[in-house]
Amino acid sequence: MAFESLTDRLQVAMSKLKKKGTVKEEDVKEMMREIRLALLEADVNLQVVRGFTKRVGERAIGVEILESLNPTQQIVKIVDEELTKVLGSEAVGLNKNPKIPTVVMMVGLQGAGKTTFVGKLSNFLKQNEKARPLLIAADVYRPAAIDQLKVIGQQLDIPVFDMGTDVDPVEIVKQGLAQAKENKNDYVFIDTAGRLHIDETLMGELQRIKEFAQPNDILLTVDAMTGQDAVTVAQSFNEQLDVTGVVLTKLDGDTRGGAALSIRAVTGKPIKFIGTGEKLTDVEVFHPDRMSSRILGMGDMLTLIEKAQKEYDEEKAEELAKKMRENSFNFNDFIDQLDQIMDMGPLDDLLKMIPGMNNVPGLDNLQVDPKDIARKKAIVFSMTPAERENPDLLNPSRRRRIAAGSGNNVVEVNRMIKQFNESRKMMQQMSKGSMPAGMENMFGSGVQGKLGKMAMNRMVKKNKKKNKNKKKKKKK
Repeated sequence: MAFESLTDRLQVAMSKLKKKGTVKEEDVKEMMREIRLALLEADVNLQVVRGFTKRVGERAIGVEILESLNPTQQIVKIVDEELTKVLGSEAVGLNKNPKIPTVVMMVGLQGAGKTTFVGKLSNFLKQNEKARPLLIAADVYRPAAIDQLKVIGQQLDIPVFDMGTDVDPVEIVKQGLAQAKENKNDYVFIDTAGRLHIDETLMGELQRIKEFAQPNDILLTVDAMTGQDAVTVAQSFNEQLDVTGVVLTKLDGDTRGGAALSIRAVTGKPIKFIGTGEKLTDVEVFHPDRMSSRILGMGDMLTLIEKAQKEYDEEKAEELAKKMRENSFNFNDFIDQLDQIMDMGPLDDLLKMIPGMNNVPGLDNLQVDPKDIARKKAIVFSMTPAERENPDLLNPSRRRRIAAGSGNNVVEVNRMIKQFNESRKMMQQMSKGSMPAGMENMFGSGVQGKLGKMAMNRMVKKNKKKNKNKKKKKKK
């Protein structure tokens, strides 16, 4: 995942303060040198680095910080606040048209993942807003791009309008918008042509499409893997088209994250969405405060909760809670939960969203092998219906039969059953409101522990506010 090396460097820089009883001005300056190097190594724009370190340094050297009872925690808080400002302060959604359709023009260089992101974003709106989007294939220079958009449309059951490669793109957009109005589509996504580099022909065509379509949003698709080049590209597109926002792709890759930390500050345009994987469901609204938390190793519980809420409905959640309380959680429930968790994304990425999990030794090297999940499923599917319902029936002879039927040895079967029983016991404890042994200190101590606790407190406060607003809306 992006930012991992930056996270490590920032935590090392801030952790040096915890070893000191009091924090002096020299200590802050030393920390700022470390942070400056960490940001530059992450390929963050030089001017952005200078501005960020200057603001943090000025605030951190203030008398109220150096003489406070807990200066380290105050400094961490300052770094978090300033990092959030660099990223954009708050989430920014699409600019919706009061009358349908809302027109979104997608632009970007070839290879940035623009066509795929059109599918991701339209599917996101379809799933979350019950939207009826239409996709317009306006890249007439690459037949493969039109075919790709059609395939994506078929997979998502979203209509795609195209007129082949022999028609002027503006005419295609004109006919596509007419169809959208006729069919009452509430969103229209225009997949425009890209190039390997910016040229006058490309910009001229995009300006003609913009002039005719009058889009509510012009979203620039930027490949996060390209680092500082991404910032240069964003500046050029913004100067020519006055883009309204940026979407970052490939943020799940081994990227240093400099683009995400630079684009907002350099262009003044908000990052609206990010791509977090290869699946058409791997897209998130960009929340600057949550991204800051991830970068500082504070986790991201709000995003984790939202991911879980997409997979679980209230009835299933209540049924599961009841089973946990009654200690009747069985292997059928286990398989159901396993499938839903895997649908949320890679398990190692999910764990890093939990505050304090960065303290767990070896988490960076954690790799969940899909074959291991398949083996666990094979073991469960080799059980009889009665055994799945009642795990206590699994005596040694039954376990030997299950091992033979699933292609595993008895040791692996015993290990999995032991893990299942331990998990069931832990879930029962948690459902009754008690923290299982060993989890009380999950946040750890020092700076990392404070980071985790700070993130958890912030998440709880935001969630309470969100639920309070929901209740107010219901009363109205």
